[in-house]
Amino acid sequence: MEFSPFNNVVKYCLQGMDMEEKGESEEAGKLFLQGWDEATSAFEKFLAAHYVARHQKTVSDQLKWLETALEYALKINDDSVKSAFPALYLNIAKCYETLGDIEKSRKHANLATLFKDNPSDKGPFYHGTKADLQVGDLLTAGGNSNYQSDLKMNHIYFTAMVNGAGLAAALAKGDERERVYIVEPTGNFENDPNVTDKKFPGNPTRSYRSQEPLKIVGEVTEWIGPTPENLQKFREKLANNKGEIIN
Repeated sequence: MEFSPFNNVVKYCLQGMDMEEKGESEEAGKLFLQGWDEATSAFEKFLAAHYVARHQKTVSDQLKWLETALEYALKINDDSVKSAFPALYLNIAKCYETLGDIEKSRKHANLATLFKDNPSDKGPFYHGTKADLQVGDLLTAGGNSNYQSDLKMNHIYFTAMVNGAGLAAALAKGDERERVYIVEPTGNFENDPNVTDKKFPGNPTRSYRSQEPLKIVGEVTEWIGPTPENLQKFREKLANNKGEIIN
């Protein structure tokens, strides 16, 4: 399963989040329910149920939708969903605690802790850029951010989704050809906190970062890049983003 912002259910969730930011909770809830009604895959149902849960008026109804989200998440053997388990189990634990079921609350809190380890993703991993590099070269932290030019990055970023790396290459500064390299982490890495649980549950874009170098082991020559229209939308969104980068 590859997460895509152009998936119809994902679009409903994005629109719902926009409504939330505008304070239009009722309209947001309708959009999330529409996403649920049109969801066909386990991932789409997991995603929509997660957002529907946020708009329930009672704790018991919220718990029902969270457990529905968990039911579908457990059917998906994919690292893009596994990263959502800690927050999902923790939210379920809080519901059980509020409802007075301490045993079930403790059980789900323990599961949240169990899943909160290093990412289990085995790759392959990709890094998108406009730099002309060679197999064997090392990508290291300390470069300027593509999104805040005056910010030196303490980590090097990569993804397990080739099209995501292609988008990063398209957004990268410079006039050179867009390149997507196959990379191997040389040390520990973590979920990118700038995206994990920020809007979507977990880390569906399978975005990671490391303070240790990435070794280039190959190059991808074919991927699905964004259309010029979608690329412009991404650039406008980044230009208008006032959030702080977790560095």
